[in-house]
Amino acid sequence: MANKEGTKESPWQLKTPPGSSEFTAYKDEAANPPALIVQVGSTQLKYHLRCIEDLHAMLKAHGEWMLLGSADEQKPAAEGTVEAWGRAADNPVGGWYGLKKGYRGRFGMYVPMVLEKLGLAEVEHNPRNNRMRAI
Repeated sequence: MANKEGTKESPWQLKTPPGSSEFTAYKDEAANPPALIVQVGSTQLKYHLRCIEDLHAMLKAHGEWMLLGSADEQKPAAEGTVEAWGRAADNPVGGWYGLKKGYRGRFGMYVPMVLEKLGLAEVEHNPRNNRMRAI
C-alpha cells in the first residue's frame, strides 16, 4: 500500500514563499497534541495541527489578501499579519500555534505553504512582503 503524501514517510516537499529555501512538512496525528511538523535542514518546528483548518477559516472570514509577516519567536510580529495571528491571544488556541519553545515563530513562513499545497490558499511568491488569501 502506497504512503499518503503529508506523512512522516512521505512528507510534502515545499519551498518558502520567495522560493529561496526548501523544507519538508507532514502531519503527526498521533502526537499529543496532533502536530504539523516542519523540517528545515536540521531544525524541526512543530505547530498545532489544527493550524491548517484554523488559518483557512480565519482567511476566509478575512476575505482579502493578508501579509505573511514571518518572524522568529524572539522578534515581534508585524500587526495584521499571518504571523501575528499565529501568536495572538484571541486566535482559536489562545496564543502560540508553535509547540516547541524557542522555535514557535516563523508561522507565516511555513504554514501558508502547506495551505497552498493543500489547495486551501493562494500565496504570492515575491522576493519579500508576500501575502496570502483563502481559496
